[in-house]
Amino acid sequence: MKMKIQKILVLILVLIAITAQAGDEDKRQVITITELQREHVLEEMRALLSGIQKILTSLASEDMAAVAQHARSLGMHMTHKAEDHLKGALPKEFMQLGMSVHRDFDQIAMDAASLKDSKHTLQQLSDSMKKCVACHASYQIRSAQQTSQSNQNSHLHEHQ
Repeated sequence: MKMKIQKILVLILVLIAITAQAGDEDKRQVITITELQREHVLEEMRALLSGIQKILTSLASEDMAAVAQHARSLGMHMTHKAEDHLKGALPKEFMQLGMSVHRDFDQIAMDAASLKDSKHTLQQLSDSMKKCVACHASYQIRSAQQTSQSNQNSHLHEHQ
């Protein structure tokens, strides 16, 4: 009986959480860019995530040379791959935050190579990840097509 009550309480809590999330309006700033630009930005974010995973794997095996190599690939060198189609398309604040993350990885690479202190590197990585969290909490990136579809769906709901 006690187990049954616990299961029911858990189910109720899950339903409350789902309902609360469903009612939350996304208040992040929408950045509307072309689909090509959106894919480029998302590709870069995926590369950052993959690189961070490689850094963590290297830290776990205490291979600071590999940490430095992976961090270096995420530094300012990565920004030179950005094509002209992104210039002026993204808000200044978004770009500044992104550039600061790339500079962080250059510093992580230098410190990993010279200090060889995994705890220091973990702290640097944690600090840089706070910027990723802040950016994802502040912005959402949509293509012009997605924004148009969202507006159409919103308009349909108003008339029903």
